[in-house]
Amino acid sequence: MRLQIMGPLRVWRGDVELDAGPRQQRCLLALLAAREGRPVGMGELINLIWGSESPISAVNVIHKYVGALRRLLEPGLPPRAGGAFITRRDSGYRFLAGPDNLDLVAFRQLVAGAKESVGQDRMDRALDEYLEALRLCDGPAGDSLADSPGATAVFAGIDGEFLDASIAAGEVAVRAGRPAQALAALRLAARIGRLHEPVHAALMTALAAAGHQAEALETYRNIRDHLVEELGIDPGRELQEAHQQVLMQAVAPIAEPEALPLLRPAQLPPDQPMFVGRTYELRVLHDLVRSTRDTRRTSPMVVAVDGMGGVGKSTIVTHFAHQVAADFTDGQLFLDLRGHEGEDGSVLAADALRSLLYGLGLRAADVPDTFDALVGTYRSLTAGQRILVMLDDVHDAAQVRPLLPNSVDSLVLITSRRPLVGLAASDGARLYRAYVPDLPDAREILTTRLATLPSRARSSIDGAVLDEIIELCGRLPLALAILAARLSVRPNLSLATVAAELRDGAQRLAAFPNGRGVTDPRTAFSWSYRQLSPGAARLFRLLSVALTPGITLEACVSLAGQDAGRTRAELEELAEAALVAEDVSGCFTSHVLVRAYADELFRSVDPVAEQRAAVTRLLQYYLHSSYHAQVVLEPNRTPIAPGPAEPGVVPQRPASYREAIDWFADQREVLKEAVRVAADLGYGIVPWQLAITLQQYFEWFGHFQDWEDVMRFALRAAREGGDPVGEAHVLRSLAGARWFFGANEESLELLAAALRVFVERGMLLEQALTQINFHSAYTALGEHERALERAEIAVSLCHAVGNQKAEMRSLDCKGRSLTHLGQYERAAVELQHALDLNLAVGRRHEEAMIRVSIAHNLIELGRTADATAELRRAVEAARSVGQGPYHFEAFRSLSELLIETHDLPGAREAFDRASAVLQSFQGGGPRRMQAELRRLAARLSR
Repeated sequence: MRLQIMGPLRVWRGDVELDAGPRQQRCLLALLAAREGRPVGMGELINLIWGSESPISAVNVIHKYVGALRRLLEPGLPPRAGGAFITRRDSGYRFLAGPDNLDLVAFRQLVAGAKESVGQDRMDRALDEYLEALRLCDGPAGDSLADSPGATAVFAGIDGEFLDASIAAGEVAVRAGRPAQALAALRLAARIGRLHEPVHAALMTALAAAGHQAEALETYRNIRDHLVEELGIDPGRELQEAHQQVLMQAVAPIAEPEALPLLRPAQLPPDQPMFVGRTYELRVLHDLVRSTRDTRRTSPMVVAVDGMGGVGKSTIVTHFAHQVAADFTDGQLFLDLRGHEGEDGSVLAADALRSLLYGLGLRAADVPDTFDALVGTYRSLTAGQRILVMLDDVHDAAQVRPLLPNSVDSLVLITSRRPLVGLAASDGARLYRAYVPDLPDAREILTTRLATLPSRARSSIDGAVLDEIIELCGRLPLALAILAARLSVRPNLSLATVAAELRDGAQRLAAFPNGRGVTDPRTAFSWSYRQLSPGAARLFRLLSVALTPGITLEACVSLAGQDAGRTRAELEELAEAALVAEDVSGCFTSHVLVRAYADELFRSVDPVAEQRAAVTRLLQYYLHSSYHAQVVLEPNRTPIAPGPAEPGVVPQRPASYREAIDWFADQREVLKEAVRVAADLGYGIVPWQLAITLQQYFEWFGHFQDWEDVMRFALRAAREGGDPVGEAHVLRSLAGARWFFGANEESLELLAAALRVFVERGMLLEQALTQINFHSAYTALGEHERALERAEIAVSLCHAVGNQKAEMRSLDCKGRSLTHLGQYERAAVELQHALDLNLAVGRRHEEAMIRVSIAHNLIELGRTADATAELRRAVEAARSVGQGPYHFEAFRSLSELLIETHDLPGAREAFDRASAVLQSFQGGGPRRMQAELRRLAARLSR
C-alpha cells in the first residue's frame, strides 16, 4: 500500500489506484496520515472534520469510516481487527506508516538528510535529497478536503513544510551552481503559496541565477500586484532585496543566513468587549505579580489560574494581560495548548515551542528539529527579554515547563482546568483558583449583555426573576453569556419562560443551545469528564444523587460501595478537575450545572439496577448512622432497628452523647432531604424509620418546623405504602410538633388516630407515650382533669412494661396536673417519686423537666427560695445536655419568680438567657413561646 497526501489524496495497492471512498472518509484518512505517528483524540477528529457543526452521530460515523479504511488498506484484515496502519489509541486513533507507504514520511526523512548534508557542506548531495523530497509533492495538501478551520490548518502545515523545503532547496541550488534544477519545485511552491514572499524571493533568485532575469522580474511584479490588491501591503524587505539583486544582476551563491532580529510579537487575543466586574480576581492577580517582583527571583514570574469549565479563567487572564501588557516591552506571545483534549489531543511541547519560535520571528528553515535544540533556541531568544507569555488551557506542568522564557523580567500567565501543583513546587508558580462570581458581579455580567436588547424587552425585566435565573445558572459566566445571546436573538422570549426551563433540573442544560461555534456548559464539562480515570468518572456520576447541601467522604464511601482510601483518591481527582469542591467542614458539593451534567450521565451510562443500588446504599448509610446516633441518646423507647444494610454500606457509629448530637447537627439538612427523597422514590429505606430517629434532636434543639416537615414526608410514604404501624409512629410524633406550634386540637386528633393502631396491636409502651402526649395537649387547653386521667393511664402502662424512663415522665405529668388542680401535697409526692427515679437512672434531660415542675409546685406552697434553687438546678441540667425547650422554660420561670421576689437584676438576667435560648430555635421559636417572652418583657418594663 502507498498513500499520497502531499497533493490530491491518492491510494495505491501495487500499481492499482484505489477509490478512498466518500469525501469525508477521504478527509479522515488524510488527517490521520498528516498526524502520522501521533494519536488523534475522538474529540479532535470530530472538530477537524465537522468543526462546530458536528452531527449527533459523529462518533459512529468516524467508527464506520475507520472500519472502511482498514478494509481498504488491508483487505485481508479479519473483522474488528486493528490492523497495522490505523490503530486504536485511548478514545481516538493513530496512523502508522513508513517511508515506503506514506509520501509525507519519506519527504521528512529526505529533508532531514538534506539539512544534515548542508551542515556537512555537501551541497550537491543536499540538493539531490531536497529535489527527491520535493518531487513527492503534487499540489496543495488535502486538495480541498478541509471543511473546518482545524483541518485547513493541518493541511496548511504540510504545505508549509513543502514551502520551507523549496526555499531551502533554491538556496542550496544557487550555492551548488545548479539553480535550474530547483525551478520546478519553486514554481509549484509559488502556485501553492500565492502570497508567500520568501518563496517568491527564492524563485526570483533562482530564476536570475539560471539566466531567466525577465521571468524573475515578472515574478516580482505579479507578487507585488497581488499583495497590494489582496492585502493592501507593499512587498517586504526580503522580497525587495531579491528584486534589487535581480535588477543589479548581482545574484551570487547565498552565504549562511544571518540570524533574523527578534520580532516584537503582539499575539494576545482581543479583550472581551463586555468585560465587567471581577474586581477581586483582578486585584489578586495584580497582587500576585507585585509580590513576585518584591522577591529576588532568578526565573520568570509564573501565575497559573485554574478552575471549572466555563468559570471565565481565560476571560479574566486575557483582560489582566491587556492591563499589564505595556510593562513587557519586548512583546506578548499567546498559545492555546488545548489541554481539555487530554494527552492525546493537547498540543505537544515540541509543537508549542515551534509556534513560539515562529512568533519570535524565526523562519521555518531556521527552526531546529530536535526537542532539546528547540528548548535551547527558545531560551536563547528570550534571555534578558521583557516578554509576556500567555498559555491558555494547559494540560499539565510537563506540557508547559519547557515553554517558560529564560528571563527574570518576563511574566507567564497560565490557565488550566487543574491546579498545576508540580509547576508551583518546581518552578515557583503562584496558583490561584477562579470561582464563579458573587451575585452582584454575576448580575452585572448578565445585565451588561442584556443591554443590547430592544428597550421594550429591557423594560420588562423583573429583577427578582433575573436573580433567580442567575442562581439557577449557578452564576456560571459561560451560562450567563449563552442565555444573554439566546435572549438577544429571541427578544420576545420572556425571562419567566427561561426561569421555568431552568427550574426543571432534569432538563436544565437544555436551556443552553450548542452548535454554530458555541461551547455550551455541557460541552465544557465534558472536556473535564473525559480526562477522569474510570473510577473517578463513576463516582462523579454517582454524586449526582448526593443530597443537598453536600456529602461527606464517609457518605461517599457507602454511595460508591468501596473502601475509604480509594474513594478519597477519586474525590481528590474530582476536586483537582474542579468538578467538585470541598468546604471547610469536609463536605463535597458540585456546581448546580455540573450536577445536572452528572445526572444526565448517570441516567444514560449506568444501568437502572446500579442506579437504584447506589441510591439505596446512600439512604441506608443515613438511616443506619442516625439509628446508631439515636441509640446513644437513649430515648424513652429503644429505637426501632432497621433491617440489615446492603453490602458496601459503612454507617457512622457515634460513641458519645456529644458525637451523636454533632452527627445530627452536621447532617440535619441532609437527613431531612433523605426522608423526602426516600418518600418520593419509594425505595431505598422506610422513610418513617429515619424520620423517627430525628425527632428527639429536633425537639431538644428547637427545630420544630423541620420536625413537622420530615414527619409529613414520612406520613405520606407510610400511607402510600400501607404501613399502619409506621403511620401511627409518625402521627404521634407529628402531634408533638403541632403541639409546639399551639395546634392542640389537631394534635389530639393525630394522637387519637395513632392510639387506635397501638391499642389494636397491643403495643403498651407506644400507648403509654401517646397518653403522655395527650396529657400535654389537654394541659395546654386547660383541661387539667382530663390531663390527669391520661397521666394516670400512662403511669400504669409504664409500670406494666417496666420502662422507668417513660414512667418518670408520666409521674412528672401527673404531678403537674395535680399542681394545676390545687393538690399541692399530693403533687409533691408524685414529683419527688419522679425525681428519685430520674436520679437513679441518671437522665439529665428529664431532670430539667421534673425540677421545673417541682419549682412550680413549691411556688404554690409559698416556698419561693426552694423554688428558685430548683429552677437553677433545672437550668444547669438542661444546659448540660442542650435540652432547649426546658432550658427556655427554666429561665422563663426563674425570671417570673425573681420578679415576684423583687430581684429585678436577677430577673432581667434570666430573661436575657431565656431570650437567647429562644433565638437559637428555628425561626426564633414557636409563637406561643415568643408570646410568653413578650409578656415577661412587659412585666420587666413596668
